[in-house]
Amino acid sequence: MSLENRKVWRGFASDNYAGVHPKLFELMQQVNDGHEVAYGDDTVTAELKEIFKKAFGENAEVFPVFNGTGSNVIALSSVVKRWEAVICAETAHINADEGGAPEKMAGLKLWTIPTSDGKLTPELIKPYLFDIGSVHRAQIAAISITQTTELGTIYTAAEIKALADFAHENNLYLHVDGARLSNAAAALDLSFREFTTDVGVDLVSFGGTKIGALAAEAVVVLNNKLLAESLPFLRKTSMQLPSKMRFVSAQLIALLQDDLAINNAKHANAMAKRLDEGVRELAASSNGRVSVPNPTQANAVFPVLPFDIIEKLQEQYRFYVWDYRTGQVRWMCAWDTRPEDVEGLLSALKVALN
Repeated sequence: MSLENRKVWRGFASDNYAGVHPKLFELMQQVNDGHEVAYGDDTVTAELKEIFKKAFGENAEVFPVFNGTGSNVIALSSVVKRWEAVICAETAHINADEGGAPEKMAGLKLWTIPTSDGKLTPELIKPYLFDIGSVHRAQIAAISITQTTELGTIYTAAEIKALADFAHENNLYLHVDGARLSNAAAALDLSFREFTTDVGVDLVSFGGTKIGALAAEAVVVLNNKLLAESLPFLRKTSMQLPSKMRFVSAQLIALLQDDLAINNAKHANAMAKRLDEGVRELAASSNGRVSVPNPTQANAVFPVLPFDIIEKLQEQYRFYVWDYRTGQVRWMCAWDTRPEDVEGLLSALKVALN
């Protein structure tokens, strides 16, 4: 295929489908001149470390990696021994969408809990804390939550604090899979620190790719020097140590400079809100054929549609069927989703319904 004839299109399947924000390319170009020491001992990564301390607190230590799965595996490996387990929601990305990597690569056990909204609470977790000390059951060492969740919901700062307090009372760590942490920050109107470090989270997988980066994620240890000392070794043995790290670090710097990640997230969230409003308007006159059971709290919309309508819409737009039993689909908005993209999908839905 000739790239000159490449077809440009937009869909609603994933915010991973979106391109790279131009400002990240600009900063990568700036740091491209000359040589820098490899594997993170460069001036760009040194600057990144200071920027993350400003964003997450003075004790925060950042470790850039290539992708979110690697970030989660490394983060959980740092707090879970081979005979231990991690509690997560049944719908959690580490359980449902990472090909078993946390269990295969980190050698841990996932204890999953069914939830109606993708969110864990101390009350849901408490019944799973039994057989402490029994060799017959994988010992729980950590709780992992996803922010935002796979069902598009958001943990408030108070909810995360309750989980952190509960975790620490039971000698557990709290990990946040923050693939869409920027979308949560934008929706909550809080700084990253206010709903992570300040409420007791131990470590975060910080997502850059879904909010405009190219293969740029990070593990952030928030307030534990001992954990931070193990991360460089875990990152290397997990094959997540970038040799030319300055280009990964530059992207993360660009995202945090001038609140680019937050502004990108605000835009994506706003597009999802408009899409949600439009679908609900059509649902009201659809004679029950369309519904939106999930709240739209960030950049994901989860309507339920008839399968014939789904097939018609997928002829024009890419998106995933989330639940084949009910016909629930997931529409994701990205940093580059345009108002006309949203209106186009809504118009296509209206025509298909009629």
